[in-house]
Amino acid sequence: MNRRQWLKSTSLGGGLVVFGGLELAHALTAEEIVKFNPRPLSKGIRLSSNENPYGPSEKVRQSIVSAFEHGCRYPYAYADELAEILAKKEGVTKDHIIICGGSTEGLKITGLTFAANGGEIIAGKPTFLAMMSYAQQWGATVNWVPVGNDKGYDMDEIEKRISSKTKLVFLCNPNNPTSTILPSEKLLDFCNAISSKTILFSDEAYYDYIDEPNYPSMVELVKQEKDVIVSRTFSKVYGMAGLRIGYLVAKPALTQKLRKNMVAYSNVLAIAAAKEALKDKEFYTFSLQKTREAKDLIYKTLNTLELPYVKSHTNFIFFKSGKNIRTLHKEMMNKGILIGRPFPPFFDWCRISTGTIEEVTLFTKALKSLYS
Repeated sequence: MNRRQWLKSTSLGGGLVVFGGLELAHALTAEEIVKFNPRPLSKGIRLSSNENPYGPSEKVRQSIVSAFEHGCRYPYAYADELAEILAKKEGVTKDHIIICGGSTEGLKITGLTFAANGGEIIAGKPTFLAMMSYAQQWGATVNWVPVGNDKGYDMDEIEKRISSKTKLVFLCNPNNPTSTILPSEKLLDFCNAISSKTILFSDEAYYDYIDEPNYPSMVELVKQEKDVIVSRTFSKVYGMAGLRIGYLVAKPALTQKLRKNMVAYSNVLAIAAAKEALKDKEFYTFSLQKTREAKDLIYKTLNTLELPYVKSHTNFIFFKSGKNIRTLHKEMMNKGILIGRPFPPFFDWCRISTGTIEEVTLFTKALKSLYS
């Protein structure tokens, strides 16, 4: 079913989509489909990469088209304009901002800059691996700290392991794949203590999904000129994973060192898209609401099947499958659904990304057929 056919099917017949002989209730109007750009159903449903199934929004798409006339230009001046906007958003100066080709580039450059040639990175396990995997190629070592029984970071153990050879402490908060957050009442003190001993990197790719009121970003410590680096991305809540744009926030003494190792830049189309995305509050709110709705559907199914899970602060859920993830992966693939990869040592746990309501409905039906 192509986009035009899907749009037609959802604007008629009471908003129902027929897929594989099943009638799936569609939550969006034809106007919302145009504005929020949900991906159409396909025979291979990919719920494995924590992508936002909506976006880029209509306003963002229009900004991309308009930016084509600047395609002959290098992106530097355009990136400076975006850096000014982001600095105002974060409450810092432009010198605190580095625009990256996705936040993953920022993670890799940080690991290379500060931990190459024998430097140590302390990181929880499991977590997002981009920084550590890249830094190890340049001679860094990684001191892994297993997560606790609650799948959250072992804060005491992380702090205890810091030594003279530690160059970075990496925190993914909320963490990928466990979807946990550090306790808000301890977070600032904990990160402040780390930054007094070494550089703290706070990966906040999923920060927008946190529902806890007034949950602090580590940008607050950057404002105090602490040795803290924060990464943010437009890949998740803004629905722009394919455009590759993100940014770092750090004090100028750190950004100056990082800039020396930058090997890639974003482009004028992605920069224009990011500027418009920051203004499109309607899509931002919509994206968060649809993520909540999708998670509620998954929670309901996991509760019915009595499969334990971690309450999520992200756009994915980490649940105990009770069977080897490679086995479950094959079973779900046979049903046309791709789930998350293995995350050692939790081989009997599964990470499932939130998709559109239709995609999640098909996932829950497939899961029930395997466990009921």
